[in-house]
Amino acid sequence: MQPMPNLIIMTGLILSTALVLVSNNWLMAWLGLEMNTLAALPIISKTKHPRAIEASTKYFLTQAIASSLLLFSSTANAWYTGTWSITQMDSKHTPTLMLIALTMKAGTTPTHFWLPEVMQGSTMTTAMLISTWQKIAPIILLISISNKAPSNLTLIMGLLSTTLGGWGGMNQTQLRKMMAYSSIANMGWTLMILTSQPKTSMMNILIYMAIIIPTMMMMETSSTKTLQSMTTTWSTSPVTAMMLTLMLLSMSGLPPLTGFLPKLMILNELVAQNLTPIAVTTMATSLLSLVFYLRTAYLTALLNPPNSTTSTMKWRQKIKTKAMIFTPTTMTTTMILPAMTK
Repeated sequence: MQPMPNLIIMTGLILSTALVLVSNNWLMAWLGLEMNTLAALPIISKTKHPRAIEASTKYFLTQAIASSLLLFSSTANAWYTGTWSITQMDSKHTPTLMLIALTMKAGTTPTHFWLPEVMQGSTMTTAMLISTWQKIAPIILLISISNKAPSNLTLIMGLLSTTLGGWGGMNQTQLRKMMAYSSIANMGWTLMILTSQPKTSMMNILIYMAIIIPTMMMMETSSTKTLQSMTTTWSTSPVTAMMLTLMLLSMSGLPPLTGFLPKLMILNELVAQNLTPIAVTTMATSLLSLVFYLRTAYLTALLNPPNSTTSTMKWRQKIKTKAMIFTPTTMTTTMILPAMTK
């Protein structure tokens, strides 16, 4: 991609998300979401491959449907209340339609079907962009309507997301699809306490983004796309293999790593609200995600196949892995938990 179009697209991404952050009415928020979608399309389709075109088409159709539903529900709310303000959601069914539209944009069950296919058809860097930056605007709007959103629906969608996110990732050998199902499962944790503790919900998604960004950047740096290539990451950079293992374990929520902190706070809040059965069910479904996280960490750190064809090709590649630049980020996203405990 040429420098000038690349600069225009990245500027559009940043400005569209900023427009959603500062908007106080639904028309401006809808306009920001549309600009965000149009700026992401050329990034997804820039790879000259049919899978990239297919991924961009699926992304466009899904986001267009979600935007149409968002515009319809905001128009209905304006018809009922006489204002386009985000904070005034007095209509009975409008918050439910808004919740479905925004969760469809963020990739949450039952409207998660597009996310694994789009991320698999994109490059690792683009997949990282879809799973992090592209979710900021919908999540901000979800938090804005958290006091009006139906709590029962958010709990059901959260449980479905954690379950299907873990279940779908268990049988995957492609790392981009695995990260997509990981994102779906984490969105389930985010929705669990969206209506009761939106600040904790925001902290959960921010910590997840802080972990997944260096994880996928290290996968991109080491040219790792499948579980089979994870077994030979040590041959290009032992430091990268060690850090990838720590990041995957932190993402799974194992103590004493940082990823355990938001899950502990979410479970504590559910128990405090007398929702102990839901908390126990959420913990049980998170074990499904733990399976493929531990499998990937095992393949990265403990399994070193000697003299295989893949490892020989890895040795011959001249990959300049600058793994040390990720060290501060890795330390931050794996060792915050002891600092935040009382």
